[in-house]
Parts: sequence; C-alpha cells; structure tokens
Amino acid sequence: MTKRHVSLPPLAEEGLRSFISEVDERLSGDEDTCEVVKDVLIDLHGDREAYERWQDGGDVSPAERVRLQGYDPCNATLESEYYAEVATMEEEYERSKYLQWLWRQFDATQMADNIAFALRFRQMLADHLFAEAGDDLRLFKNISFTYGHNIEMGDNVVVHDDVHLDDRGKLTIGDRVSISDDAHVYSHDHDVNDQTHVDNYHTIIEDDVRVTYDSMVRAGVKMGENSILAAKSIAGTDVPAHHVAAGQPAKSVAVKDGWESVAAPLEGANEDRREERRLEYDIPDDLEVFDEFERDLTPPDAD
Repeated sequence: MTKRHVSLPPLAEEGLRSFISEVDERLSGDEDTCEVVKDVLIDLHGDREAYERWQDGGDVSPAERVRLQGYDPCNATLESEYYAEVATMEEEYERSKYLQWLWRQFDATQMADNIAFALRFRQMLADHLFAEAGDDLRLFKNISFTYGHNIEMGDNVVVHDDVHLDDRGKLTIGDRVSISDDAHVYSHDHDVNDQTHVDNYHTIIEDDVRVTYDSMVRAGVKMGENSILAAKSIAGTDVPAHHVAAGQPAKSVAVKDGWESVAAPLEGANEDRREERRLEYDIPDDLEVFDEFERDLTPPDAD
C-alpha cells in the first residue's frame, strides 16, 4: 500500500464539517446560487469588512472595487461562455458557471492546499456540479472543466493537479479511475481546415483505467477497463481493456501481466470508433456569430 489515512485535529475537523455542511445546505436550498457563491468567497478570502464598507457607500479604490465585484459570479465570464451551444442550455449553464467560479476561486485560497479540507469541499461541489458524482472522490488542485454538468464520474476516482476535463460534449469516467497531473481529456474536436467548426463527442474512460502524467485522451476515444495510457502519450483511437498504450499517437504495446486470457490481441487492437460517439447539437439560426479569426478558409483546390 502506498497511502495512509490522515486526519485533522478535532477542532479543525469540527470547523471543516460545519463549513461544508452549511455551504452544501445553501446550495441545495432555494437561495440564488450567485448569492451563495458570492457570500462564501467573500468570507473565504477574508474580505467581509471591505465588502460591507463598500456596500455601505464607503470609499474603495478602483482596484478594490474590481476585486470585491469579482466574488460575485454574475460579474464574471468564463471561456466556455463563448461556445455557441451555450445558447441552447442557458439555464443549465448558468448554475454550472456559478459553481465553477466557486470551485476555481476556492482553489486560489490557502485552504486549497489543506488536503483533508479541500478534497471534501470539492467532493461536495462535485455533487452539485457534475451530472453524476460518485463517492470518495479525490479531486486535487486546479482541475478545470468546460461546463461540469456533462461529466459523469464513478466512485473512488482520483484526479490529480492541473488536469483538464473537457465536457463540451459528454465525459463518462468509471470507478477507481486515476488521472495523473497535467493530463487532458477531451470531448470536442476542431475541423482541420476550419477550426471554428467543432464536433462534440462522448468520451469514455472505463473502470480501473490509469491516464498517466501529461497524457491526452482525444475526443470520442474509449479507454477500456483496466487499461493504461503511458506518460506523455496521445490516445486518438480506442484502447482495449487491459492494454498498455504508449506513444504519439498511442498504440497498444503490451497487455497487463496476468490479463492475457481476457484481453484482445495486440495486433489491430486500436480501432478508431470515434464517429460512433459523435454528438449532434443544434445552434439557433439567429445566433450572432463571433469569429475571432476572420479568415478565408476556402482551400485553393476546392470546387
């Protein structure tokens, strides 16, 4: 075994339980989510006195005002807000945006490094944010999402620091999955010629998979149960159950010892079945399009 249980001193544990329970109850109730997030962040960042002074008409500098306004997620924009499909899910996105803001700004506090505190706080947030959140999640610092509400995560999942879980499409993560630091798991892809055209996919990471350091799972890929993606590898096609895949692009290089009788043979193992998991979505006809590139992308050999 490589881990051991750790615990906080009794008084710290009591404070932790009280705080998380209070935030959980408020997020579960009828209060406006924006107000809950704002209140929690003001107190977590120790800015209650300055905020009240500002609300009472006291003098604040322009920098203070920007900081104090920034605790309110209604005053914030996220990159995902620019994505066209948000126009079709505004109510759902609104709540997930507010919860994402709380998650990200919590990670900017000193408490984010207190593992016994932070893991349980993020578990509570995941219960509200994800489509499904299993038990005993270990979600470490600076994990980012596209929306959050398109993620299904099983029990006993570990996601380490600085991981990006893209759920612009749909992302399903099974039980006992481990995703190491700096890994990226995608569920959307861009057209080769026109990068403004996006296809969304259902990306699947089955039970007991290990996605190791600085690796990438491309949109629509399925990592079969008990498989491994080696460090700095890029999985662009499916990885069968019990296989070890490595390289850029990743190919199956071995079957895990002891699993040979139930694993597919290495030869021809890595099928590209992404198209089966492409998701259709509609964009409103009257959407005002923002093209940040404004380029003529017509190939010279196009008819």
